[in-house]
Amino acid sequence: MKIRIFLFPYFSDATKLDFLYLHCKQNLSFMKKIHSLLCLLLFVVVFSSCESNDDNNNSSPNDETFTQNFGNSVNRDFIGQVVDSDNNPIQGVTIKIGSSTTQTDVNGVFIINGAEVYQRFAYITAKKTGYLDGSRSMVPTSGKNNVKIMLLPFAPLETIQSGQTSEVSIYSGTKVVFDGAFQDENGADYNGPVSVSMFHLTPSDENISKLMPGMLYAQTETNEQAILETFGMINVELRGSAGQKLNIKEGHTAEITLRIDDSQIAIAPNTIPLWHFDETKGYWKQDGEATKVGNKYVGEVSHFSWWNCDAQFPTVTLTLTLVDGNGNGISNVGVGLIANGNTWPVMGYTDIDGQVSGLIPANQTLVLNVYPDYFSCNSSNIIYTTSIGPFTANTTLPNIVINNSPTNLSSTVVGNLLKCNNTNVTNGYVILSRAGGYSVSPVTNGAFSFNEIYCPSNTQFTLKGFDMDNLQVTDSIAYNFTAPITNIGNLQACTAVDEFISYQIDGGTSVFLIQQVNGGSEGNITNPNGLYLNASNGNGSLYIWGNTDIPGVYTTAQFSIEGNGVGYIGSGTTNTVQFNLNQAGPIGQYIDLTFSGTYQDSQVAGVTHTITGVAHVIRDN
Repeated sequence: MKIRIFLFPYFSDATKLDFLYLHCKQNLSFMKKIHSLLCLLLFVVVFSSCESNDDNNNSSPNDETFTQNFGNSVNRDFIGQVVDSDNNPIQGVTIKIGSSTTQTDVNGVFIINGAEVYQRFAYITAKKTGYLDGSRSMVPTSGKNNVKIMLLPFAPLETIQSGQTSEVSIYSGTKVVFDGAFQDENGADYNGPVSVSMFHLTPSDENISKLMPGMLYAQTETNEQAILETFGMINVELRGSAGQKLNIKEGHTAEITLRIDDSQIAIAPNTIPLWHFDETKGYWKQDGEATKVGNKYVGEVSHFSWWNCDAQFPTVTLTLTLVDGNGNGISNVGVGLIANGNTWPVMGYTDIDGQVSGLIPANQTLVLNVYPDYFSCNSSNIIYTTSIGPFTANTTLPNIVINNSPTNLSSTVVGNLLKCNNTNVTNGYVILSRAGGYSVSPVTNGAFSFNEIYCPSNTQFTLKGFDMDNLQVTDSIAYNFTAPITNIGNLQACTAVDEFISYQIDGGTSVFLIQQVNGGSEGNITNPNGLYLNASNGNGSLYIWGNTDIPGVYTTAQFSIEGNGVGYIGSGTTNTVQFNLNQAGPIGQYIDLTFSGTYQDSQVAGVTHTITGVAHVIRDN
């Protein structure tokens, strides 16, 4: 797929996609820097009721009872993009949601369908060598859930020495004082040089919604739920001489000092709770407090991940739906809310039914703006604006009607996807790409549709269809929107897929993975010749990785597999799987690998499966 996207404007279902602090709009000339109190981060993706639950109001934190707030286990679909701090897509990022994994493609895009999450909580992690770990937490809808994550490079600020008291600071006056005691991830004492990476995420950073981990949802010291107002965050990562992760030695602490944003000094309390981000659970946990000293907060921490100085605030739930003049829900549209005199909106994006929902500050008047996409329409890019609130209780607004105007129009794009033999595709999908993002529509007996809003000055879009059964695709074909209907007619998928991964379990139906196909080197300091292969098909994905790129026959001592319907097959599992690496060509040439054998089911004890598979993947790096 050759697509360039900035956000993910396709949502399905009206199961309350929360406004989140997601996707603060950037690169728009009409907007100023985010203002201080924006970092209420109004629309934290939290649950439709975040009132304290007496049943869970224990005297101390308990992850098991706290998880009861999340609802039942469900399967949900996700689509997203990972970018760097310059908003360039990052390829080869390992994405994990529940037990499902995949990697981002050349556009930084990933798709995971059927991931096991909770009704009201999903946690997405993004990891790649050379970058700090990233993540996002959200309330998943039953349709496509859109995710945007920005990764920071691991860039050592300073190298200190164990056994010595050291201070590491940055230009803002934010700093950390270490006592010199460190340990590795196994708890063993570490002696030697320590590379320190430090990043201060201020409330006024326009990318805060993409850079911060999880969401501003937290577990208090009394096991209650909380929505947070941030006064600044700090990330500190420590690495040893071999690149291994380090932390503060158990029983020791470090002193952190965070500069308070100038616009927040007057309202910053004298003491404020400290919260650390639990990278396993995906939410913040209350852990101590910081004291205001001049224009800074100072506190003690016992370990490092992300730390956050946050206050709590009351909320209500707001739900709204955008429709066109014919009553059709408008999907893929940005809804921005501005509170407390701020100039920068916090963004959410409508789902396929035109609905968006989330928690907002109670008792405040808000400005509501609607944006068609990131790049066009008019000088302000706003196609609708109004004031709403204040609200003292959960509220569902009447439908907001976006009528056609000289600067914005709506169109329903309809068509049919055919196989090369002129019969309807029954297992496939169509991607609509345009400036600002893309949408995905599954086909139903060949039929597909999109309901889009667009600007008269920017009507062009492209469509590309995928026939998953026959490994055929259409070309990427350009069209122009027309109002009210854009009738595409037939698309025909006749172009053979040039790379894929396929496999069979227990001799069943072959699974073909032709989407987001990636392959290349995954080398690092300890494993310079590592290799990875991965692909998906819209319903699942498979990831293969190994410690060699030299052709030969190998076992799970060298290679591992993980994917939907397969689970994990590796050196720690019972299996007879062999991997025949036939070739690993240079960049632009093929990596060819076959694998077969038996393995124990990772979910059901005592059950043995057979697996056979083929990977034919063009090397990307």
